[in-house]
Amino acid sequence: MSASALTALTAALTVVAAVPAGPHPVPVPVTARVETPAVHDDEAGGNANADDPAIWVDPTRPGRSLVIGTLKEGGLDVYGLDGRRVQHVAAPPAPGEDAAPGRFNNVDLVYGFELSGRRTDLAVVSDRGRDRIRAYAIDPAAVAAGRAPLRDVTAAGVTPVFSATEDEVDEQTTAYGLTAYRDGDDAYVVVSQRERGRLRLLELEDRGGRVGYRTESTLDLPTSFALPDGTSWRPCADPGELPQVEGMAVDQEEHVLYAAQEAVGLWRVELDDEEFERPELLDRVREYGVPWTYDEAEEECVLDTAHDPGFGGEHLSADAEGVTVYHGDDGTGYLLASSQGDDSFAVYTREGDNAYLGSFAVTDGPATDGVQHSDGAAVVNVPLGSAFPKGLLVTHDGEATPADGDRESTNFKFTRWDAVAGAFPAPLTVDTRSFDPRDAG
Repeated sequence: MSASALTALTAALTVVAAVPAGPHPVPVPVTARVETPAVHDDEAGGNANADDPAIWVDPTRPGRSLVIGTLKEGGLDVYGLDGRRVQHVAAPPAPGEDAAPGRFNNVDLVYGFELSGRRTDLAVVSDRGRDRIRAYAIDPAAVAAGRAPLRDVTAAGVTPVFSATEDEVDEQTTAYGLTAYRDGDDAYVVVSQRERGRLRLLELEDRGGRVGYRTESTLDLPTSFALPDGTSWRPCADPGELPQVEGMAVDQEEHVLYAAQEAVGLWRVELDDEEFERPELLDRVREYGVPWTYDEAEEECVLDTAHDPGFGGEHLSADAEGVTVYHGDDGTGYLLASSQGDDSFAVYTREGDNAYLGSFAVTDGPATDGVQHSDGAAVVNVPLGSAFPKGLLVTHDGEATPADGDRESTNFKFTRWDAVAGAFPAPLTVDTRSFDPRDAG
């Protein structure tokens, strides 16, 4: 299906039924086992603001696996499973006095990308500041030797993902969310655009031993919606901004994209023959359809909750954020989405109509504090040594404590998957054998 046809199609999507009002689900509590060092979004802290994690599985010793986390203008940090930092990668500096510096927003993994004839694991990153995709080769031998494992292999001269010119890059409607997947020997990333509803599908390519990319498909998600009562609604936003997507994940076996449009809800989009297919809104945030006004003095949106028409969902509180997929046997497993507005994570079935199963929250425990305002999450099912023998969930924490005075503190929390699964009244599946993230696609 062409991009223009999809744009017209999605613009016509409507909500066909109101969601009955009901009590909000009570999240079951879980606690994290490990946390990374807090980072600080100020000059002394290198303007580091933790955001999105990815989990790299070591091919020979899973207990040596790594967590890679974006720090926005602070670049990337790489952590061992004990939470200790093993490498820091700086974001690119601004190319000119009036230009924006690099700002790493989201990260994902591609295993076994063929680079100069060798299978190479890649960490791919959305550089919001410069509107590019950056690629870093991961060296297992360096991990084994205790050396810095990431090496920049981004091709010289890669062009902006969304911007037509460098001046347009500095307007910052740039690459934002990112997820990656493989289809046979081919590798792709889906990238969202900041302050817009646009998604772009890029194919990665070897350019003389470096990683470049080219556009395969573009999809514009709706930015306004026809409600069941005949009215039209657009999500609350600052002037000039449209409802954006950040959290995304691809089901690596089914090639289905799940995308969280922050003020709208959770979309499901089939990926077929390197094209986006028809999007389906599978769940809505509670604030969906609520009227609002913009307070010019405070420069913020004000929701009129007293006149909520009741068209929203029951499981996600805006913003809908980090999305990740737990793969089980024969198409089973779970879709997890961060409900940032109430500090919880919604869990849906991976198969069928993605039925909602319940929610959980990462709360204060003996080793770590809880998770608030989570942007990004990543999960793997495979055993990762003695610390995480039944799989690992990593979540961003937007409010790490104890705080350092008035400094904004963020980090990442590592939680055993079996701890999450066992917290539910009907325990979720723990399946360490049916899916190998290194052999997906």
